[in-house]
Amino acid sequence: MKVKFPPNNSKVLVKKLREQKLRAGQPFMINTKELGTKECYLEYPDGTIVVVSAQQSKTDINILRRLSDNEAKGLRKKLSFAELV
Repeated sequence: MKVKFPPNNSKVLVKKLREQKLRAGQPFMINTKELGTKECYLEYPDGTIVVVSAQQSKTDINILRRLSDNEAKGLRKKLSFAELV
């Protein structure tokens, strides 16, 4: 039996997961094609977004840079993420 999901259902699920993680005080990982293969964004409950890279150990991350407030707002807008702060 196949389960059919409405179009763009995965986007709704990602948005709900993001909201749950941030409201629980945990960072939310954002993967985009614009970043390198071992890089991603981490969004924190206070609204801060940083670019991080995974280290060879895969258990450590290196913070590459913090996005400015305008860059963070632009990324959220691009991804259709609501401001939660």
